[in-house]
Amino acid sequence: MTADLIVVAVVVGLLAGWLADVAMKGGGYGLIGDLLLGVGGSMVGGLIFRTLGVAPNGGWMAMVGAAFVGAFILIYAQRMLWHTHA
Repeated sequence: MTADLIVVAVVVGLLAGWLADVAMKGGGYGLIGDLLLGVGGSMVGGLIFRTLGVAPNGGWMAMVGAAFVGAFILIYAQRMLWHTHA
């Protein structure tokens, strides 16, 4: 993964974390926690998609899609599995 794609993954993860915090009130770790979950999920999603060979040379758009999917999955899983009392 190149440096520019890592930056894209971080930005998309922050956006996904913020959207999750806004859309899914309650059950999260607050804005900072959701942002961190979004970034972690976007990195994991990007690595999974690249490992599977899905659009390995797709560039920015493929990375944005993979990062958003990964961030969404991680945030959704956190909300479903680990309920917090915020």
